[in-house]
This record gives sequence, structure tokens and C-alpha cells, in this order.
Amino acid sequence: MTDQQTATSATTEPSGGVRVRFAPSPTGALHVGGVRTALFDWLFARGEAKRQGLDGAFVLRIEDTDRNRYVPGAVESLVASLRWFGLDWDEGPDVGGPFAPYTQSERTDRYRAHAESLIAGGHAYRCFCPPDRLERVRAERQAAGLPPGYDRHCRALPAEDVAANLAAGMPHVVRFATPRQGETIVHDLIRGEITYQNATLEDLVLLKSDGYPTYHLANVVDDHLMAITHIFRGPEWIPTAPVHVLLYQAFGWSMPALLHVPLILAPGGGKLSKRHGATGLEEFQAQGYLPEALMNYLVLLGWSYDGTTEIFSRADLLEKFSIRRISASPGTFDHDKLRWFNQHYINHILSVDDLAARVVPFLADTGLVDAAAAAPSHPQHAQVREAAALLKDRLETLAQAPDLMGFLLADALAPYDPLTLVPKKTEPAAALRALEATLAALDEVDLADEAATEARLRGLAEELGLKTGQLFMAIRVAVTGRTQSPPLFATMHVVGADRCRARVAAAADALRRSVATPVPAGD
Repeated sequence: MTDQQTATSATTEPSGGVRVRFAPSPTGALHVGGVRTALFDWLFARGEAKRQGLDGAFVLRIEDTDRNRYVPGAVESLVASLRWFGLDWDEGPDVGGPFAPYTQSERTDRYRAHAESLIAGGHAYRCFCPPDRLERVRAERQAAGLPPGYDRHCRALPAEDVAANLAAGMPHVVRFATPRQGETIVHDLIRGEITYQNATLEDLVLLKSDGYPTYHLANVVDDHLMAITHIFRGPEWIPTAPVHVLLYQAFGWSMPALLHVPLILAPGGGKLSKRHGATGLEEFQAQGYLPEALMNYLVLLGWSYDGTTEIFSRADLLEKFSIRRISASPGTFDHDKLRWFNQHYINHILSVDDLAARVVPFLADTGLVDAAAAAPSHPQHAQVREAAALLKDRLETLAQAPDLMGFLLADALAPYDPLTLVPKKTEPAAALRALEATLAALDEVDLADEAATEARLRGLAEELGLKTGQLFMAIRVAVTGRTQSPPLFATMHVVGADRCRARVAAAADALRRSVATPVPAGD
């Protein structure tokens, strides 16, 4: 195209087949903003496209051309995280596909060849400016109140000078020769039409001096070669979108449709970062969030079905998601709201069996159960299941399970503080008699019959001349090690007869030993 022409991006709507890609960089933890983009990709290909009778393909591509920021092991980590989250892909580095390889560092020959074709066509040029000159230009432009950018010093470099520099082995980059006149129109399926004056655009680097491409070249080339039809990406790429439109024009290719999804903000505004809490997918997994609860929450940060419905299963989203309902307005990440979603899923959606299996890894990490206890055939599984049923409505995250369930599963409790065993308005001697009498009464009851157990212990309180609250508090602390717990008789049932007897006996011994150092009566 000439400088005077107008470049225009595609306005593609689904018509034949849909191919979308998620292209994360292995530079650290997978941020929830990227995960939300991947989710939109996946829902569009797996749900909306197929509802319209179209083939939908979701491609995972690894953008690892920034070798300075590459983190070893990050690819394996992000693949595992995405699978935990519930996404699958048709093509990718781990599953292959017709456009392999799907790791950009293995495709550098393609980028270099396409950069050379742009140079040959007059759409790109070699820039030999050293870093100190670029820094000086940047400072001068800043001092003059001009926008940052390269001054195009090498754009008109004579061919003989370019040849001499290459012969001398001078390091260089390849820059795009952005048209200086005319305008470029970006059609965004979320934000509408955005017009840019070409005179305001930079000559962006396409190929770095190390031979690796920048995002601008690699993604344009790969999206074309992999037949991508729709590009979902973050709003940070809007300023360079017109250059991508111009690159497609320079190559003579049809451009995919663009969708710049809304930003996810921190509470109070600004960029969401670690100082606001967890932001990486692995962190949420480690903190005990359910992938389906996180999926439900993330999709609502930028998409809405009817403005009121909040709970969506995976199947619901595949049935209802549409790109026409994606908002351009930023969403705010609220950890408290996410925790509410997580508790809702634990309490109202997960079955007890499912919850029991999911808490086992967290319990195993603290040594409370064996890692194999998730299997129904494991001897510890039944007790984990009983504990999960008892505390289902109290768990906000799976990571709370060791603290909330520990007293139900541990063989023994920590040493008692005798003060906690003496209920309010009760003398230590009376508390000791109560525990000794309880120990005897436990031989008379079947803890599986919670109603009968309660009746017997209420009768025991009357025999001892205690209020039921006084006796029950002493028993609660003896059996659980804490003053607050789930319903006492259901708790005793889960703890089991043998451990209840052992704990009440240990509590009585603790009070008995304290006689030498008298324990004050409960207040």
C-alpha cells in the first residue's frame, strides 16, 4: 500500500470455521488476566461457534521469543495450570497439530524469512543504531515534549552503507517502515472502529538483534500461517493494533477479527498486582480455590448474560457465552467476591464425595491423612468424608481443611491448657468430676446415635448439678481442643468412640495434674 491509502482491519464474524489461539509467554506465573482471555477464546470456539454449526478450534501457542525473561519450567507449569482450570486445546506443543511446531522459538526461521520479504518489498529496513544513540534520541524527544519513539535515522540509509555495515558484522534490528501519511482503521468486535493517523505511529522493531522476533512480527506471521480467524487479547495491545493492520496489508494477507477484551483492575483502580493478593493461577490453586468457581467468577469480569445471573456451570457457559455480550469496560477483581463464589460451590454444588476427594491433598500436605485417602477404598477415606460432610458449610477454600478438620482426623490433640477445660462459672473440681463422669458415660452410648448420646449427656449434667452448657463446653474442649466446633454430638460421632474416650481421659489427666497449681474457676 502507498502512504496515502487507508489500511483497514477485518470485521470478521463467524461464517465458516473458527480458529482462536492463546499465546502465553513462559516468563512466570499465568496471570488471571491471561487466563480470562484464554477462557473467552475457549468458550467462543467450544460454545458459540459450535452452537452456530461452525467448526471451532482452540490453539495453544507458546510465545517464548523473549529469551531474557524466559523461566525454565514455566511452559510445563502453565500447561498444567490451564488443564487444572478446565481448558483443553485442539492443537499445541503437547498435543501437536497440522501447524506444528507450536513453540515460537522453534519457528524463528519463518520469522526471519518473512522479515526479509518485508525488506525486499520496501516495507521494512535494517536499523544499526546502537543502544546509546537510541537512549539519547529518547531523552531528546522527551525533553522536547514529543512522544517517545525512534527518529527513523536508518530508514533512508543508502544501500551501499547497509551492505558495508552487514559486511562488517554490525549488530542491527529490523524495523517496520510504517507509512507516514494516511490513516489506519482498526475494527474491534468489542470496541468498534478506531482510527489512527499514520503519522503518529512508530517504526516498531520486528526482528531483534539476537535474531528473535518481537511480538509484532511473530504473532502476525503465526496467526496467518495457523489460519487464526479471531484474536482475543488484552487492551494493552490496542496502541500497536494499527501497526499490525499495516503488517497484514504489507504481507498482502487478510486479517483476523480483533477483540481487545476489557482490563481487569485492582480494587480501587489501577493494575492488578501481587500487593492486592493472589494474581497467578497456581496461587489460586494452592490456596484451595475450585477451578469451576474461579472460572465462573473470571468470566463475569467483562461478560454478562443478563446483568443479574451470577452462577454459571461450565455447561451453562458453553450454552450461553457470546462475544456480543463482552463489555469494553474494565472489571474489578474482588478477592472477597471470589471467596464467596468458592464457598457457594463448596457448600451448594460439590457433592460430599467430591469435596472429600478434593481436600485430601491439602490434608496430606500437613500429615493428617495419607495422599491416597481420596480413594473410597482407602481406610481413611470414610473419616475424611464424614469430616467433609460435617464442615462443608464452613469451608471457604480447600486450604482451610487442615485447620478446620484437623481435630477430627488427628490421632491426638495438642496438650490441653487446663484453663480452657473449666467452663464459665464452674469450679475446677466440678469440671474434673464432669470429665470423669463423661468418660464413664461414653461406655454406655453409641455415638452413631447422636440423639441418644445427647439425651444421656443431658441427663448426666442434671446428675452432676451442672447446666448442660457447662458440661457440654467441657466435653467440647476435651474432644476438639477448641471452644467452638460444629454441633457437638455430630462431632463426637466423626471423632469416634475410641478417640473420644482417649481425649476425655487425657483432658481429665491434665486437670488432675493441675491440682498442684490450682486452676481458677471459669469466669
